[in-house]
Amino acid sequence: METLIRYRGKEYTREDIAFVRQFIAEHPEDSRWSLSRKLCVAWDWVQANGALRDMVCRGLMLELARAGYIQLPPLRQQNPPPFLRRKRPTWTEIDQTPVEGKVADLQPLEFRQVRRTSAEPLFNSLIERYHYLGYGQPVGEHLKYIVFSKDRPLACFAWSSAPRHIGSRDRFIGWSKAMREQHLSLMACNTRFLILPWVQVSCLASHLLGRMAKILPKDWERIYNHPLYYIETFVDEERFRGTCYRAAGWLHLGRTTGRGKNDQTHKVNRSIKGVWGYPLAKDFRFHLCGGQI
Repeated sequence: METLIRYRGKEYTREDIAFVRQFIAEHPEDSRWSLSRKLCVAWDWVQANGALRDMVCRGLMLELARAGYIQLPPLRQQNPPPFLRRKRPTWTEIDQTPVEGKVADLQPLEFRQVRRTSAEPLFNSLIERYHYLGYGQPVGEHLKYIVFSKDRPLACFAWSSAPRHIGSRDRFIGWSKAMREQHLSLMACNTRFLILPWVQVSCLASHLLGRMAKILPKDWERIYNHPLYYIETFVDEERFRGTCYRAAGWLHLGRTTGRGKNDQTHKVNRSIKGVWGYPLAKDFRFHLCGGQI
């Protein structure tokens, strides 16, 4: 069957597009939002946790409309994207008494997953105020953690869906483009790691990374109904050396190109970062490559 368009790694044939066109004709009163959700049901487009992939479906329909393959119903309202409507996190006052000593003095440490809980505003506030990148709303599958010691927050972690293509990482795994597109959801990216500035405890960062690598996969599978086999992060080498990641057993795989995922100019337009990875299982390549390695 002839492929007419490719969107987010998937090919769509003349028959697929004819189905979408007919689907729209059979639901003349539906909005674009409603059409995308119904089309997800018709195509069984769901995430591993059962949620409809309607945003991806709407993006596909827009691509088809721009290419002239279908005609969408007129927009019924012009709402800005949620990330433009979202207010910046407000500051939450907390105890800033210096924390010093050894890791053993802080035990027991509690790793609390706070996304969609009453503690999520505290996480957002701490990242906005004390992380050099500030707060950015994660996209796709994501989890947020605050690490507590005796009910005092010490550190924060944010984990999100992994970027589609990172050259050094992809070469390390050894998967093909098709394998990557099929199994990318089996890895996660550490997008924020913050130890609060008044916490000065030797080896705490590497200790937290080691603990997090054991906690995250269990929470991810419980919430998203699929496993993780690999985690990664990107370190701005103009600011940091990645020492805590190395001490926690992470592998330095190379550097980013500094061009971003949607680059069209082939010129560096952002800081180059070190690429670090951590396999969560000895046979991680087997799982990420669909059993073909």
